[in-house]
Amino acid sequence: MKTINLTYVFLAIIALFTTVSCVNDDDYTVPDLTGTDPVFADGQVTSVEALRNLFLQEGETVDLSDSTQYVEGYVISSDEEGNWFEEIIIQNSASEPTAGLRVLIDESPLFTYYEVGRKIYVKLEGLHLGESNGVLTLGVTENLEKIPAPLQFDYIERSSIVETIVPVQTTIADFSEDLENIFVQLTNVQFAKEEVVDQSLTFAGEATDEFDGERIIFSCDSEQTVLLSTSTFASFKSVLLPTGRGTISGVLTRNFFGDTFNLAINDLSDVMLEDENRCDPVEIDCGLAAVAGINVLFEDDFDGQTVNSPISGNGWTNFIEAGSEQWEAYSSTSNSVSIGISARVGAFGSGDASTISWLVTPLVDFTAEDGETLEFLTSNSFSDGSTLELLYSSDWDGVPANIPNATWDVLPAAYITQDDDNFREFYESGIVDLSCVEAAGYIAFRYNGSGAADFDGTYELEGVQIKAN
Repeated sequence: MKTINLTYVFLAIIALFTTVSCVNDDDYTVPDLTGTDPVFADGQVTSVEALRNLFLQEGETVDLSDSTQYVEGYVISSDEEGNWFEEIIIQNSASEPTAGLRVLIDESPLFTYYEVGRKIYVKLEGLHLGESNGVLTLGVTENLEKIPAPLQFDYIERSSIVETIVPVQTTIADFSEDLENIFVQLTNVQFAKEEVVDQSLTFAGEATDEFDGERIIFSCDSEQTVLLSTSTFASFKSVLLPTGRGTISGVLTRNFFGDTFNLAINDLSDVMLEDENRCDPVEIDCGLAAVAGINVLFEDDFDGQTVNSPISGNGWTNFIEAGSEQWEAYSSTSNSVSIGISARVGAFGSGDASTISWLVTPLVDFTAEDGETLEFLTSNSFSDGSTLELLYSSDWDGVPANIPNATWDVLPAAYITQDDDNFREFYESGIVDLSCVEAAGYIAFRYNGSGAADFDGTYELEGVQIKAN
């Protein structure tokens, strides 16, 4: 019995060594994960910024199949918590970066090899450089497909260098293509009131969240917004959104369609909203009235204005708080219903870092009447991230320069046209009930945008009527 057992052991050992030898012969090599630095010839390494400039020059997908170079960069994304999938984002520097790049890899997870801060080198031979989902991307074939999993270690070399990624301090107004695929930080922001005060939403755990949960980040400084996009596969998808304000860090990317900016985090440590003092604007919400008043307190259809000239007369105050754009008279035949002249504002082609434009009615005494109502029409052209707000103030002194310093409360009941509305149509505000306004004051239409492509939308205003019984 002892002889038979020793024989089996001996045969097993031989089989084991034979198996190992076969694996080595098939060259199933295990990648070097110690982080030893690869050695490159002079000129063999290029930068993310150089690739970005190449794409901008070509204006279309670039075939890098014959390239002998590698692109170097620092990893800024992590799929450890499931919010990224089969892709890594790199930028050209751990601090003060100037360009970023997405690399598609048919493998998950990736954080075990390419953790945040790790410097890596990506071989360009056999790849294409182009735009996918609106951002600069490296992939296989002109369709920018994912690098096959068995080839990932042929394409990606790890450096021994691991740096701390320093987020770029920026604002929503400063978002641009130059910041895409870069790790940024927004300060003095919070999640929108309707998501954490009026409701208690999670990051991406609602029944209506199909692939991603999109939540509104609100800037307390500029009152502009951007969407935080969270995968429904993220481990933290069912965590409630924090209600405070503070900082949010993440990779600036775009939505699936590539038409609007999104922010994407790696994990919950990127969201630091610890200040319990929110910056929600005060709202005066009387709701919508069943019928409008019968006595006109103020009205304007703008037909008396001069096309392409600033809106003036009839008690209007046309004020520029920031930028260079005023409300102007406008006429177009592209609308499905001819309405004559309207008031228009927008930042397209302005070059403005910030555009804030006000159109304010004359003083209306809401104490002298009962059942006051407001109606108007709005239309837009590619409003994108620009906004138009309806506001009320009882403490503005009538001096244009003092408009920004007055207290302006939001009138939320009115419908103002949205980005996905048909640009050929004018949309009714509804009959906005102002009966709960208890002091004489001013109604204002405030435009907030910039010359950046994602914030340079145009709005049109028509048929303003304030009535009472």
